[in-house]
Parts: sequence; C-alpha cells; structure tokens
Amino acid sequence: MEDLVPIFVKIGLSEQKAKDTAKNKKLAPSLEAVIDEAKVRDSGCDKEPGNLLYQLASTITKDALKHRAFIVSKIMTGDLKSADQVTAAIKYAEDCPETIPIDAFNEAAGVGIVVTPEQIKSAVADYITANKDNIVENRYRVLGPSLANTRKSAALRWADGVAVKNELEAQFLALLGPKDERDAPQKKKKKEKKEPAQQQQKKKAAEEEKPVDLSNMFFEGEISKLHKAGGNKQIKPELMEEHLKRTGGKVVTRFPPEPNGYLHIGHAKAINVNFGYAKAHNGITYLRYDDTNPEAEEEKYFLSILETVQWLGFEPFKITYSSDYFQELYELAIKLIKKGLAYTCQCTGEEIHAHRGGDDGGARTACVHRDRPIEETLEQFQKMKEGRYKEGETTLRMKMDLENGNPQFWDLIAYRVLFTPHHRTGSDWCIYPTYDFTHCLVDSFEDITHSLCTTEFRQSRESYYWLVDAVEVYKPVQWEYGRLNVTGTIMSKRKILKLVNEKYVNDWDDPRMYTLVGIRRRGVPPEAINNFVLELGITTSKSTIDVTRFEAKVRDYLDKTVPRTMVVMDPIKVTLENVADDYLEWVTVPNMPRKPEMGEYKIPFSKVFYIDSSDFREVDSKDYYRLAPGKTVGLLHVPRPVRCVDIKKDDNGKITELVCRYENEGEFKKPKTYIHWVAEAPQVGSPVKLDEVRLYEPLFNHSNPDAAPGGFLNDINKDSLTVVKGALASVGIYDQISDWIKKTGGKNKESMRWQFVRTGYFSLDYDTELDTTKEGKDALGKIVVNRTVTLKEDAAKQSL
Repeated sequence: MEDLVPIFVKIGLSEQKAKDTAKNKKLAPSLEAVIDEAKVRDSGCDKEPGNLLYQLASTITKDALKHRAFIVSKIMTGDLKSADQVTAAIKYAEDCPETIPIDAFNEAAGVGIVVTPEQIKSAVADYITANKDNIVENRYRVLGPSLANTRKSAALRWADGVAVKNELEAQFLALLGPKDERDAPQKKKKKEKKEPAQQQQKKKAAEEEKPVDLSNMFFEGEISKLHKAGGNKQIKPELMEEHLKRTGGKVVTRFPPEPNGYLHIGHAKAINVNFGYAKAHNGITYLRYDDTNPEAEEEKYFLSILETVQWLGFEPFKITYSSDYFQELYELAIKLIKKGLAYTCQCTGEEIHAHRGGDDGGARTACVHRDRPIEETLEQFQKMKEGRYKEGETTLRMKMDLENGNPQFWDLIAYRVLFTPHHRTGSDWCIYPTYDFTHCLVDSFEDITHSLCTTEFRQSRESYYWLVDAVEVYKPVQWEYGRLNVTGTIMSKRKILKLVNEKYVNDWDDPRMYTLVGIRRRGVPPEAINNFVLELGITTSKSTIDVTRFEAKVRDYLDKTVPRTMVVMDPIKVTLENVADDYLEWVTVPNMPRKPEMGEYKIPFSKVFYIDSSDFREVDSKDYYRLAPGKTVGLLHVPRPVRCVDIKKDDNGKITELVCRYENEGEFKKPKTYIHWVAEAPQVGSPVKLDEVRLYEPLFNHSNPDAAPGGFLNDINKDSLTVVKGALASVGIYDQISDWIKKTGGKNKESMRWQFVRTGYFSLDYDTELDTTKEGKDALGKIVVNRTVTLKEDAAKQSL
C-alpha cells in the first residue's frame, strides 16, 4: 500500500493524510479505484476535485457503488463542485436502476445551479428577520445553530458554504455589534477588575439566574448531521410513505432500558441524548422497557426507572414495553422462517461457540440444523411455543451470513425457551425473543426515526438493518455516540449487585454509589447532572471523566441555589464571662449572601455557644488566624469579636470549655478571620441536634477499581463513610425546612439542601423523620443529613 502514497498526494492530499489513507485497508482500494476511474493516476488533479474524489471514495454506499464511475465523471467535468453535491449524488444514485436519468440526477444534485451573493444575502436576511428575538436574546451563542439552519433552507441548498458563513457573520455583526463580555467571558474578567465590587456582584447574580443553554449541542458536531425524519432509505418506498402518515414527519426517539437493575450515571447521558435530541427538533420520546428477560426483571426496577427519568426533568410521550409486541414479534419470526431465513437449532452453547470459531477464532462452520426444511422448523418452533422443549434444548436462530467478518451476522439467536413467568404477561409465553431480534423490530413498530445508542452497539447496526429488511418493515436509522464513564466508579450491574449482596454498601441507593438513585440520595440536584452530561458534548468517542469534574459541576450548581446555615461538627463549649447569664442577642442571617430575594432568618447569640474544635488551637502561631489563647476572632454575623481568656480541661487533659470575653464595649480592631458558631439557648430551641451527619468519601481507592490486584473488591476504601453524631445546627434550619415543606409537601427529602458554612454541601437523608402537618422544630424528629460534596476539591482525590 505504500506505493499508493505518491498517487494520493497527486490529487491534493497532504503527505500525512496520504500515508494514513494508504494504511486503511478499506479506504485505500476504494480511493485507488476512484482515481483510476477519473484517469488521474499519473497526471493527478487540482486539490478541489481531488478532495471530492476522496469524499466519494470514503462515503459511497453499497447501493450507490454501481454508479460510482458516473459520479466520478461528474466531478471531473465540474458538474459537482461541492461536498454537499457529492453527498446528494450518492443518495440519488442509491435508488437508481442500472441507468441514471441525467436530468433528474442534475436536479437532485444541484448541477448547474448558481446561488449569487445577492441571493445569499437575501436568504440570510430573511432568516434573521424571522428569528430576530431569539438572536438578540442569545447573541452569538446561536451563531452555530443559525448557520446549520440557514444551510438547510431551500434557497441556500447549493450555495457556497463559506459564502453563507461569511454573510451570516456579517449580518450578526450588523444586528448585535461586536462580541463583548456577554459572548466572551474571558474578556469580562479583565473588565470587572476595574468595576466597583457592588456592580460586579449584581452582574454575577444576574448571570447565575440565567439557565445554561445547552440546546446548541444537538446542532453541532456529528449529531447535527443526522438525517431529517423521512430521509432514511427503505427496502420498499411505501414503507416510508406509511411511516410519514403515522408520524407527520416528527422526530421520534426512545430510551429503552432493561428493567433488571437501577440506572447509573452513564444512563443520565442516554436519557439526555434521546429526550434532548427529540426536544431540540420538536419531536417525541418513548420510554420503552426492554422486558424480554423475565428471569432478571422486578417491579421495583420498572418504578425506579420512570421515577428517575422524571426526576431528571423528562416526561415520556408514552410508556411502552417490548412485551406489548410479543404477538407481533412472534408473527415476524414465523415470516422469517417461511422466507428461509431462520431455523430451529438443538446445538448447545458450547457447540455454537465452536461453530463460530471457538476461543482461537478459527474457521466458522454451519451447524447441522442450518438447512433444516422450513416446514420442520415451523413445526419445532410451534413446539417451542407450546412448551414441549426444555430450557436450552432448542432455540430459533436467524440464518444470516457466517462468512461476514462481523460477529453480529453469525446466525444470532432470535428466540429461546424460558419457563419463568413474565412480570406483565404471566405464563402466556414460554418463548421469549432476544435483544437482537426485539430491539430493531420494536423500534420499527414505534416509528423511531433516530435509534440513538452507545458505540458498543456499532457492530449491531448492520444486523439491525438486516432483520428489518428481511421481514420488510419500516427501517429506522441507528447512530452511536460514546458512552459516559466516571473515574472511581463501577457501572456493571452485576458488580454493583455483588457490592450490595456482600454488604460492602447498604443498597443500590447507597450515596457512595454512582447509581442515579444513589447520587440522588446524596443530594445531587438533577439539574447539575444534566448540565454535567450535556456540557461534555456528544461525540463518538468513549469518555471517562474525572470524578472531580463531576463534583465541581455539582458544587457550582449548589453554590448558586442552596441556603446557608451554620453547623458545628465537633463542638467545643464557649462561655462569655462578661455578659449576664440570660444574655440573648438576635442576629440576622441571609439565606444566601448577596441574594436578598432568597430571604433571611434570625438566630440567637447567647452567653454560651459552640464552635468547631478545628477553629481552636491551644498553641498559637503567626500564620494561624482563628481562636487561640489571648487571641481575638470574629463570629459570623455577630457585630463584635470575642477573645479567648481561659481554657478549662477535664482530668484527662481534654478541653471541655473555652472562656472568652465579648468585646462589646469601645473600639475594636477588625479580626482577620470569622468562624461559625451555634448558640445554646434552650428557651428558643437552640441548638438543633443532628442525629447523624454522614460524610462520604470515594468508595474505591483508585480511579480504575477493576485494575486493582485481585479485582474491584480489593480496592474498597474502608473509610468511605464516617458517621458524625453530636453535631449542632443553628435554629435557622427550622425556618429553612419549614419553607421547604411548604413548597414540596415534604416529599423528596434529598431536595432539602444546604451549604453548611465553611464545611460543605449537605442534604436531608431518607432516614430523617418528618411530620409535615407541623411547622418548625415540631416538624422534626430524627434528623439525618448526607454530605453531597465538599466546599472545595479534596486534594486527596486528585491522586485517584
């Protein structure tokens, strides 16, 4: 293949691209054939037609292959001048018989059409006028989607792409003016340094209020190039006609989980992609349970999946089940048999594996049952349906292509015998279709236009198309994107079940798990999950994202949305020696600094209060600014500081009390730091005692638990959960919980979230006892809170 490099360079490819192409065993011979058909092997050609020849060689489909030489001639005569024209030519050629009608081809591929600069200018102006409000509101953020939309218009179908882009940018500039800090945040930082602090705070608050616009992601990258509804070729034209009558040309997607476990963080991406793509194109999305394996399915999984989808903010157009179509699937299996494309097989699993080449990847061979007569297969399939075979004794297999290099063509199993009653159909069926048989057909039944799935299903695409064409039903398009993984986690349902069953975690919703029920229980907001998933974008590459990036997104969202309260985790008693025993001062605390609209509450400041042990040091140093003997420190929200004058200890030398003076007279020097505190004022219910504060750390010690010697169970972090008892909270927690109960009715306890000042972000755990018929402290029984995320990234996690 190295001999091809200079030939490829002659048509305008760079040296490196020519080398890469020559190494590609599929593309290299295709491009060589195209070059020979163009008769430029020795002479070469200009870069522009050369690029089009390369595009043709790399994108031509099997159905259009017979007309490749014709398309080559059109490129070389200059009739096809752009990539869009070549794409249209290939698509038109797919449906043509042996001879291409020239006039119809020219019309379909835009041959001879010249779009003038004036026409481009007019069409762009029309688009901007029709979308002016959206453009003015979102400014240059919608430039990318606007370019994609204008290129789709009939007037600009064959216009030069660069010319359209330049004209659109010019008209955006005329309408909006140059880009400024609203469009380029990095410029804003420089400008803000010169602005008054108050003005900066107002602008920051305004920005935080504005939701993140993530719709653009569906109009960028590879996913933006997906076909329009109705653009997917069918084995029979009438199949598309009937499909469009049923759908009205809408985009239809589906989220198809197996109800055999709880969803995890990776499913959050699948949910966002499927529901988000449909929403971006004004389409609809089904939630379809792929319930073809009754041995593993349970009611709790069905309920949890729907609840999780809705919690993330998505509402299915319709909830369906693969089992809804068991009769239709059975009838298509009969059709497949009658067409000679399926057979009953009595091979064992080991024998099937051996026929497929075995562990050594040897030659593939057909089993002795492959050429069984159709009538005999029909008879045996009927016996399978009647329960006259044992489990594993007989299967129905599809007669595909054993010579194909794709394992998904090696006579996949379509039906197997299972005597386990089904969750929905009971004992009506004892044969169940496999995923390979069910998925594409149910996509067809539900008129799915875009079957979006992760890249591990890439090999299944061809067998997906093979089956729908074999039984002659409407064919959706499958498109794959990279799945999402997060470091330091386990996604396998089998492994998660092992963690649960062997009591390494409490259950599937243990907050240390990256199941969505676990993340939810930890207090992570659904909006933060969606923002995290979508801001990663949609690519075809598999991505493993550092868990600290996820936590940073959660932290960022909580910082802008949750109220503050003061909680002392490890209390030290402080007594003010210079105030009366009944001294009580009320101080006002905002729910969120610099956001008065979030409200405020009052808490008592009294003679006795508590600080955290971490805020006192018996041996002082110059670089320590918190409380120490003879030292002054500020108390958050209290008008004057306190100074430590004495320490009391028990017989074991443990500090039991600090004696301080309240500097409530005369002038005082502003302290260098302020610490949080909680008052002891029983007459007003202070402090609030928290029964448990659960502090979570990563469940595993390393970023890839599976790589640990001995497997993931040997990588368990024994200190992943610390339970703190005896923490004290300010009485503001009563008002905040009361407000939350009024808004939510006390449902979804994890949605009561706080920032515990200087400590972290926390939420109510499900174990908290609430009486929602009461208010304030009367509404609270046992109080359990979970740490959602720390205030700052833990340095220890960076080494994961």
